[in-house]
Amino acid sequence: MIKKQRLISSIVIILITLILFAIFYIQGKKQSENNLQNFVTGYNANTARAKVISIIEEGKLTLGNRDQLYQILSVEVLDGNYQGQILQVDYGIQNVISTQDFIRQNDTILVNIGERPDTGEIRAFFADFDRQKSLIILFILFVIFSIVISGWKGLRSLVGIAFSLVIILFYILPQILAGKDPVLASITGAFFFLSVSLYLVYGWNLKTHSAVIGIFISLIITGLLSAFFINFNRLTGFGDENVLFLTQMTSTQINMKGLLLAGMLIGALGVLDDLVISQSSSVFELYAANNTLSFKFLYKRSMNIGKDHVAATVNTLFLAYAGASLPMLLLFSFNTQDPWLTINMSLIAEEIVRTLVGSIGLFISIPMTTALAAYVATNQKNYPWLNRYFGPDNQWDGHVHHH
Repeated sequence: MIKKQRLISSIVIILITLILFAIFYIQGKKQSENNLQNFVTGYNANTARAKVISIIEEGKLTLGNRDQLYQILSVEVLDGNYQGQILQVDYGIQNVISTQDFIRQNDTILVNIGERPDTGEIRAFFADFDRQKSLIILFILFVIFSIVISGWKGLRSLVGIAFSLVIILFYILPQILAGKDPVLASITGAFFFLSVSLYLVYGWNLKTHSAVIGIFISLIITGLLSAFFINFNRLTGFGDENVLFLTQMTSTQINMKGLLLAGMLIGALGVLDDLVISQSSSVFELYAANNTLSFKFLYKRSMNIGKDHVAATVNTLFLAYAGASLPMLLLFSFNTQDPWLTINMSLIAEEIVRTLVGSIGLFISIPMTTALAAYVATNQKNYPWLNRYFGPDNQWDGHVHHH
């Protein structure tokens, strides 16, 4: 009976997810196509894949204060308007390149192709390495490990990731590009895809309900904290050079301060997801082992687990930001000015606020989620309708209690 209930729940949730997936994809694609009309670029070139036929010339030159090798390549365009044409491309003559990666014969690269308006001459420039095959191989390995290690739950997790990606690409981003409030678009979209993902992976049960409510409340508190400290520190959202590039790419007026806040919320949400569902699971697993525990005792024991988890998560959060910002940290290590002036820079201040506010949100989420889950777990015997309408305490993991 339990296995049949699990199967039916799995099929229903996956079908709902696929339907929502299709709706958001179709609707978002239409809006994305409309938003493309607002983009203005200064480029008149086509980017295409090209195969390196031969290395015409190799040598060494000095670019700025840096000695580096250069290459002149003969390439065949593989797709686009210039497919089949043989063009010449240089690598390392005009731009600083890595001293560890060089182009070999039969490599596939990306090139920007354009025509000179005065002579009509077709010219090609190196754009990047073609990473399509290597990324596909990595993705396949990710899927294999996810399914082999986690089984059916891993497959549901992959569907949840795909659904989340669709919401971000075809709802949140089009809403922001259309000039809508980035905060509202991000909160509604992020909470929606996270709720669906959690139910898809963990099922319709009291554990998941407790986690979703905990995430929703934590998200509101984190959002209020982020908004306050963004204004308190007078952050404008223009600290990242990508934002400056974005303002030049589109004629739509985007609220950059709101975009900064939206980014903080989505970033915090990813960590909240892990922390809150783990804490909710801990509460219900402890209660499953001993369903005579009182609320106070269950809360206290669960908080002991939560304290360890949040300490490790905050450390992980800091290291993740530090790792992503390593080139920037190296750049500032050469700076001889007052460290406080460096910290005061918008680019640095934004990352500090992002890390600290996100960590505060994590600290708040633990006792709140623990209290909520402990209350639900210890009181489900007093409210039989909880199990009837909201599922058992841990449906897909087999912990079903009958009182």
